[in-house]
Amino acid sequence: MGWLWAIIVGFVLGLLAKAILPGKQHMPLWMTTILGIIGGVAGNSLAAGFGIDETRGIDWGRHALQIAAAVVLVFLGDMIYKAVKGGSRQAT
Repeated sequence: MGWLWAIIVGFVLGLLAKAILPGKQHMPLWMTTILGIIGGVAGNSLAAGFGIDETRGIDWGRHALQIAAAVVLVFLGDMIYKAVKGGSRQAT
C-alpha cells in the first residue's frame, strides 16, 4: 500500500510544482509524477537531516521541503525534456 501512496503524493507534488513554476511545462504527466515522487523522497530525506521529519501535529517543514524539492526537480526535468525534444525536432 505504501507504493500507492507514493504515486498519489508524487502526482500531487508534481502538479503543485507545475502550478508554482511560471510558464508552461512541456513534459508529460507521467514524468511529472515520477519527478514528484523523487521530490517527495528527497524532501523526506532533507527533513530527516534537519531533524524535522517527525513532529507533533502536521509536519509543515517536511511538506515544504517536499514541495521545494519537487519544484526544483520539475524545473530541471522540464529543461532537460525541452532540450532533448527540441534537439530532436531541429535535426529532422
